[in-house]
Amino acid sequence: MTEVTIVVVPRERFSYTRESLESIYKHTSMPHKLVYVDGNSPPQVQEYLKVQAQEKEFKLIRTHYYLSPNRARNLALVEVDTKYVVFLDNDVVVTPGWLEALVNCADETGATVVGPLMCQYLPLHEDIHFAGGESRVIRDARGRNRLREKMYRQGQSVAKVRSQLQRSQTELCEFHCALVRTEIFDRIGKFDEAMLNTKEHVDFCMAVAQAGGSVYFEPECLATYVPSSPLALSDWHFYMLRWSDAWELGSLSRLRQKWNLAEDSYFKQKYKALGWRRRKTILMPIVHRLTFGIRSRKLEKILMYGLLAPIEKRLNRYLTDRYAQQHFALAPSPDPLPLTQEKHENSAPA
Repeated sequence: MTEVTIVVVPRERFSYTRESLESIYKHTSMPHKLVYVDGNSPPQVQEYLKVQAQEKEFKLIRTHYYLSPNRARNLALVEVDTKYVVFLDNDVVVTPGWLEALVNCADETGATVVGPLMCQYLPLHEDIHFAGGESRVIRDARGRNRLREKMYRQGQSVAKVRSQLQRSQTELCEFHCALVRTEIFDRIGKFDEAMLNTKEHVDFCMAVAQAGGSVYFEPECLATYVPSSPLALSDWHFYMLRWSDAWELGSLSRLRQKWNLAEDSYFKQKYKALGWRRRKTILMPIVHRLTFGIRSRKLEKILMYGLLAPIEKRLNRYLTDRYAQQHFALAPSPDPLPLTQEKHENSAPA
């Protein structure tokens, strides 16, 4: 009897689809169902997924518009009828025995959610992104609710620390790769689609804990998510929407409202850093081309903050508002804090 469904959803781009999906084929020996959500991928990727779905006989859900992560997960969740569901982003590469390790942990501990030793970047499986963490609401001395969020082991070497890591109960699991006991959705409902692009994993893990569930870290499962810079031109539109100012502000607002959180330094830092991913992944490669490889920090700042960033922010607002008008009731994006070199320099939160 098949106990687990793998659900793959778009994260921020489509150009790593083949590598990710083929790693699932290669390294997954345990019986499973596969549901793949394709949110408006480019024609070449769309055709590849269509062929693969026919050949491998998995469920392919295709939309003609881009999807927020929780929206994509909810579309797939309707198709899940197994004891467990594993959510994977479409830029994740897995390793041999990954699925067995997650399921064994859940079976042996009764865990509601199980996360792997998650790595980041190329070369694969070398640099740790996440090895468990903290996610809870704390009350400060002034009686305010504040969010406690911390990721363990980020940036450390797998080779140096993996032997020290053990299966353990934790509070946080990211959606790059996450096994979930399906029955929890009967208690907490579907994913909150008002959490548009950030901290949806924090919200979910706290909801699981509030419902009496548990989160575990399982280092026997190793996987890597692979971001890209520079970004393929065909991915620009989705990436800009996925990491838009409006979606991030909406997500942070929803998180504060839902958990009655103070608008403290945690949130203010997020506001100051709005758009840092787009600047790093889309604009900085353009800056490097415009400077012909000359590394002048002063010139890069002028081009970034004096020319490119203001134009990109207007374009980002236009794309986001147009999407909102066409696909869901999202109010026009509020004006973020003024973009200045001082506020945004070196701002890149996890």
